[in-house]
Amino acid sequence: MEIRPIFASLRKHRIPAILIVLEIALACAVLCNAVFMIGKRIGDIQIPNAIDERGLSVVVLNGTDPKLAASDIPRNIAALRTIAGVQSVGVTSTLPLSRNNWGWSFGLKSDSAMTDKNTFNVSLYFLGVGADQTLGLQLKQGRFFNADEYADSTLGGSALPSAHVVLVTESLAHQLWPDKAALGQSIYSKPYYYTVVGVVADVVRPQASIHSTQRSYASTFYPLQPDATLGYYLLRSAPHDRARIVRAAEQKLGEINPAAVAKGKTFDDIRGQYFADMSSMAWMLVLVCVVMLAVTAFGIVGLTSFWVAQRRRQIGIRRAVGASRGDILSYFRTENFLLTGMGVVLGMALAFGINIYLMHHYEMDRMPWYYLPASAVALWLLGQLAVLGPALRAAAVPPVVATRSV
Repeated sequence: MEIRPIFASLRKHRIPAILIVLEIALACAVLCNAVFMIGKRIGDIQIPNAIDERGLSVVVLNGTDPKLAASDIPRNIAALRTIAGVQSVGVTSTLPLSRNNWGWSFGLKSDSAMTDKNTFNVSLYFLGVGADQTLGLQLKQGRFFNADEYADSTLGGSALPSAHVVLVTESLAHQLWPDKAALGQSIYSKPYYYTVVGVVADVVRPQASIHSTQRSYASTFYPLQPDATLGYYLLRSAPHDRARIVRAAEQKLGEINPAAVAKGKTFDDIRGQYFADMSSMAWMLVLVCVVMLAVTAFGIVGLTSFWVAQRRRQIGIRRAVGASRGDILSYFRTENFLLTGMGVVLGMALAFGINIYLMHHYEMDRMPWYYLPASAVALWLLGQLAVLGPALRAAAVPPVVATRSV
């Protein structure tokens, strides 16, 4: 098909053509960045976590006497083990994605202090006996803590446990010792030091970082005797039993701790609550994309319908001199393809500029290049679908009726 008549016609209708090109450009820019942000949010929500999430429930007990923790915690654990369907019970100081983060900074030199610049910030998980099994930690190298290490580990008013052993995640091990094995290495924060006895698969921190996967897995684990710090009672069971077991655990802990308040939930609930705002944002971006595409489609339909009405005489003349319905249909689809192409080129440049701005001001990652052609193809398809109805109506106009119109 000849392209020059199409450009000649567009020059006579500059303002509508420019408006539709700008509309497509804006839609392309918004679509590229919105889809990229949706993908990032979905990736963040589905962040891997190397514990037994599907079989894990937790009950938090508040209002107990810290001085009685040494006797209360073993009694509570023993009571929870009697619940039908419970496979294992443990207690810990916090959980992944719980937002209850206890952080510390360690260095690799014996004189490293917490305030030194070259230290690494990590999250601390204090584990009671059996917590490693209940969490479902996956050992990659070395071993878990033994009974003597649990027995020797207390806080006693200190910030960190007295035992000098630690488990680290794989990501943290690679970050701290990229060129050598982590087992047997030590981390320091005067006057504390801990030797790595085991490396576990990556467990997310209580406060995950959406901007750095590496920081999200900077987790360390320490043995600890029964202590008031250990406030999360963990229960492992079959996934379908979790709701029942949570209710039973709340009731049982409430009965033996009448002055305390027991509140339980499944780990799925913890993950859902942590990412609730992020999920809402993703759905909002989906709505923005749908509205933007709908507005663009309606704009194309409206403009094409207007041009069909304005060109009835032109269409009739072309039909009278031998143009088929297919020729008329092809004319309008080609015209739309050209307009969409100009809008897409401008939109991809605008999308790239918006992404650069977001990178500099909001810590957004660089958008992969393939989002640009993918959005372009989507808008080309949308344009062809939107123009199809008006183009079919134009192709269906009889030549005699068209030539009689003024």
